Amino acid sequence: MLLSDHPRTVYGRAPAHEVICQFRFPVILSINNTEPADFQEAVRAAFPKYAKMQDTTPPQVTGLDGPNPQILRQPPVNNYNFLSADSLWKLNLTQNFIALSTLHYDGWESFARQLDKPLAEFIRIYNPAYFERVGLRYVNIFSREKLGIPGAKWAELFTRSYVGPLAEEDVREEDVLNCAADLLFKLDSSCMVKIHAGPGRVKGNAPNAPQDPEVKFLLDMDLSMGNGQTLPCTLSAGALETLHAHATRVFEGAVTEKLRAAMKPQSAL
Repeated sequence: MLLSDHPRTVYGRAPAHEVICQFRFPVILSINNTEPADFQEAVRAAFPKYAKMQDTTPPQVTGLDGPNPQILRQPPVNNYNFLSADSLWKLNLTQNFIALSTLHYDGWESFARQLDKPLAEFIRIYNPAYFERVGLRYVNIFSREKLGIPGAKWAELFTRSYVGPLAEEDVREEDVLNCAADLLFKLDSSCMVKIHAGPGRVKGNAPNAPQDPEVKFLLDMDLSMGNGQTLPCTLSAGALETLHAHATRVFEGAVTEKLRAAMKPQSAL
């Protein structure tokens, strides 16, 4: 089962590791050329930390149809970072997107509230013509140890669409060295989702940090709207709500009743 109508549920042991939303818009050169002081002042109460990074851009190849093709290096793009005091929430602003991400996701309503003012201030200050793409990504990491079910098999916790061969009776989970599901499909006429799912070890980013030996299950859901169609800025909030509703159907379609019980359901919404 890929999609489920199971009610949206708040889980006491929710697996969300990182949640990211992104709004892409036609390039606004003033963002790249001038540090966003007015935007910083508008969001500084919630995002007091600031840093400027530079993103490299791929080179542009010209003259492929001629005798002398050329590779043109592109200038770096400024990526302005605004972080909360505890560094768990981050805003990114570049010349063609604004994004909010968090490592402390405690529910859709609080995430949406955290986004409300930065998005409104961005639209007020920079007046983008429209949004080209609205994205909402959930990176879920499931630990059987933290869920209190260390002996459970992945085939008991996830539906067959996501575990494939692991659900076969003659396959031992410990003998499978690599098993992943990669899907890209339409959710409706305007939305799609890209999914990567499968077991593996999570690598730490800190240098010289000891690696976690536990095999975990990754369910990475990248939902989007737009993808070639323009979206008026006035519809941005509604677009996110639509993507979130789809995310619920995808998530609930991936997990089994045994996994739901282990995640400690608290309430259905």
